[in-house]
Amino acid sequence: MYKKISLLLALAMLSFTSTAQNKINLDSLKLEAEKTEIYTPVPMVVTPGKTPQDASSDAIILFNGKDLAAWNGDDVNKPISWKVADGVLTVDNSNGYGGINTKQKFTDYQLHLEWREPVNVTGEGQTSGNSGVNLAVFSIVPLGKMYLEHGYEIQILESYKNKTYVNGQAGSLYKQSAPLVNACKKPGEWQTYDIFWKAPRFNDDGSLKKPAYVTVVQNGVLIQNNTEVQGETLWVGKPAYTKHGASPIRLQAHGDAGPTVSFRNIWLRPL
Repeated sequence: MYKKISLLLALAMLSFTSTAQNKINLDSLKLEAEKTEIYTPVPMVVTPGKTPQDASSDAIILFNGKDLAAWNGDDVNKPISWKVADGVLTVDNSNGYGGINTKQKFTDYQLHLEWREPVNVTGEGQTSGNSGVNLAVFSIVPLGKMYLEHGYEIQILESYKNKTYVNGQAGSLYKQSAPLVNACKKPGEWQTYDIFWKAPRFNDDGSLKKPAYVTVVQNGVLIQNNTEVQGETLWVGKPAYTKHGASPIRLQAHGDAGPTVSFRNIWLRPL
């Protein structure tokens, strides 16, 4: 009997010691954990939109379906000829290769826009529903009826069944990076781009300090994954960087005959 009591006491002491050691170890771990906890500054509260397509409370509305108050034409002295009707903005190609540019200039941002190829789209290759969103246009040069833009373009094109070079199809970083997949819908259906843009940085002497990076989600599908931008997106020649700062965003009119691309619900969050 005595031996049984001694054994029980020994087990009880062992259990107490183990519990005490665990308590000490947990307290020590808690103190260590608190060293890596940050409480300030507290992130600003942003109210999300009702759906992923709706603007959040901190967004800048670039097209509200009513007017083009946030935009200039390529020629700031002439009225914009693009049409706004029933909440939709439609490209006007009648004046050649024109475009519209945001009045505000931006650096890094999250951009949402919705675009639609016409049901009766015409042409083939690069002449089939061609437009584009230039993420930072730092120069626009008039050349006859054309306007040559200098910047970084994400292509808009009828690419549901339209064959062209892959680094020029919809969702491409034009002439640099083909989309990871073709996530296009049929002509006549609305499509979304959610673009995350990290602008390039330059040294005082004009040399490149950090390249630009872009991520694009089309219709909920990742198609550009933190893609490094090699420089300006050019139709002819190799990409290279030119020093610039905050820049407007541009929507392109490609100048092709036939029905044109439409836009709606364009908003931006500076980052």
